[in-house]
Amino acid sequence: MSNPITVISNPTAPSKIKTILLAVIIAGTLDIVAAIVIQAYILHRTTPLRLLQGIAAGAFGKSALEGRWAMALVGLGFHFFIVFSFTVFYFLIFPYLSFLRKQRVLSGLIYGIFVWCVMNLAVLPLLHIANIPYKWDAVVRGAVVLMLCVGLPISLIVSRYYIAKNTTE
Repeated sequence: MSNPITVISNPTAPSKIKTILLAVIIAGTLDIVAAIVIQAYILHRTTPLRLLQGIAAGAFGKSALEGRWAMALVGLGFHFFIVFSFTVFYFLIFPYLSFLRKQRVLSGLIYGIFVWCVMNLAVLPLLHIANIPYKWDAVVRGAVVLMLCVGLPISLIVSRYYIAKNTTE
């Protein structure tokens, strides 16, 4: 008869779930705040309510624009789900790409560009939320926001998890 394997939990080891949730909360919050500040208060192109409703419109169509705060909250939920998806993807590929480990800041900035490309060249046009941006100022502004507010925080938080994990093993 074989002996059962005893698993001892290391209380100082980081949690995968906590790491992913921390990255999602930080990156998601930075991104949505940046979008609201830039689009609503600096450029005066929309309101915070309309911006969040616009996100919900990807699933609910134009009727989301009539849903007031309920649809805005749905849009906020979708926003954080999208950030969650990008965070999980980065978390899963991190151990397999040495560049991500060696160049944490640069890889985070590059990941922000990747997120911009996926969202603006595929997701938003496919959902008929927005057309592919063609003005350079909008492209640069959007890419910089995603580099600094999404890619960089995700990279730094995920890499911190793997560094801590390797030192506690």
